[in-house]
Amino acid sequence: MAKEIFHLLLFFFLLTGIQVVESSSHNHHHHRHRYHIKLNSSKLFVFGDSYVDTGNNPVSESRSWHKPYGLTFPGKPAGRWSDGRVFTDYFASVIGIKSPIPYKWIKVKPELIKYGINFAYGGTGVFDTLSTDPNMTIQINFLQNFIQEGVYSNLDLNSSIALVSAAGNDYSAYLSRNGTLEGLPALIISVVNQLASNLKRIHSLGVKNVVVNGLQPIGCAPYITASSSSRQKCNETVNILVKLHNLLLNQAVNKLNSETNGSTYKIINLYSAFTTVLNNTGNQTFTNPLQQCCKGKNSTYTCGNTENGVEMYTVCENREAAFFWDDVHPTQQGWSAVFSALQASLHQLYSSLMH
Repeated sequence: MAKEIFHLLLFFFLLTGIQVVESSSHNHHHHRHRYHIKLNSSKLFVFGDSYVDTGNNPVSESRSWHKPYGLTFPGKPAGRWSDGRVFTDYFASVIGIKSPIPYKWIKVKPELIKYGINFAYGGTGVFDTLSTDPNMTIQINFLQNFIQEGVYSNLDLNSSIALVSAAGNDYSAYLSRNGTLEGLPALIISVVNQLASNLKRIHSLGVKNVVVNGLQPIGCAPYITASSSSRQKCNETVNILVKLHNLLLNQAVNKLNSETNGSTYKIINLYSAFTTVLNNTGNQTFTNPLQQCCKGKNSTYTCGNTENGVEMYTVCENREAAFFWDDVHPTQQGWSAVFSALQASLHQLYSSLMH
């Protein structure tokens, strides 16, 4: 199967004339440009999925609002898809602000919109996925409504950042609908093209700086490795497709920057950061990094599931030694390690915020 996918991608590259480049080029991309934002006035607007969602999914429907999610932080379920903090929380710390309030909780604490708003919903994608929650286009509509209502001024938007995450739900939804591997390259093109349109639209609304996460190595997620290697090694066939997504995203972002004659758009290289941590080449060493900490007691259940009030999952004894929390999402310690691996590429961002 891996050989078939390789040949498929090789044919695709020849057909489109795409030049294959090393993924490390994303790192260079971070160091070439600077943000120009004043620390005290910066706001963060977040769009995407569960890697950045901090509590938008419905309480009655989402496992992220059930135990043991939130076990480490804040000590109870709070809508984050982890035992604690997620990427948004760490990214906000770079800007020097509190993690922005989830969109659905604005009426409860409207004063917190001064830090921005998190519009991300776990399970969503660039297009419609199996989730009933709003896709990225609808999330951007929410921001547009706030702007039209005068909640945010042009000055607010000009000194703010948008963080965009598309961590792969479009692809998992496609495969769950019996999509074929042969059809994935065409889907990847569609997803990246739509993602680029979304980035451009966010900027057109007045947000000066737009940051998008590259795709993480999905082939290393426990729900993939469980079937391919009993969670012993990453599925490199899947990761080849991930690299195609990241390659096209890099080209799309370069094109967008050429259209603005500046450095409006940035990519965060999650692939490199995840790989560094999973290979134990970072500062944090994880025991069996491809094993998940929280999992169902059998194949019928997943982390957070209950039956007649009985917990149908188990949680590992040492969460700090686990990179993955459930079958898709990192633990708080995992995200902390990823953030540490990104420190060098985010240093220029942090420095520019201080000026």
